[in-house]
Amino acid sequence: MSLDAKRKVSVLTVPGDEIEIPSVSPKANILNRFIAKFLDLLIVSAIVQIPFDVSFLAALSYILIADGFAGGRSLGKQMIGLQVMVPEIGREMTFKESIIRNMPLGFAYLLFQIPYIGWLLGICLVGFESLLLIGNVKGCRTGDELAKTQVLDYTVLETYEK
Repeated sequence: MSLDAKRKVSVLTVPGDEIEIPSVSPKANILNRFIAKFLDLLIVSAIVQIPFDVSFLAALSYILIADGFAGGRSLGKQMIGLQVMVPEIGREMTFKESIIRNMPLGFAYLLFQIPYIGWLLGICLVGFESLLLIGNVKGCRTGDELAKTQVLDYTVLETYEK
């Protein structure tokens, strides 16, 4: 399917009117995605510093469910202006899809708890995910393919809705 292919989608607010949305949604800027993930990892780092036994599980939980908040927008994505969508059905992702999408990163976080070999394997996993994100036409990494999601620029989505 070419990038020029169009499909018509009904807008719920104005019955009878239709807008054209590209069948292949434009992927979000790679730099913005890395900045948003960095901001999320700062939050995880802050959670880990809390001196309680549950801080490890709280940090892992945030990694897994972060994209399910606020209609597919983790705190980092909210600050940068990105949103995770399920493009096949045109809706924001849920917590279930967030957990599926972020399982590779959660697994990397678990690997980082193992000295040396875990650090190396975790870095390799995150590096592989980053390469997929850069090289994929839709900007999808393994987690996006598993959950059937895509990260989009929120401002682009707002223009389609108007």
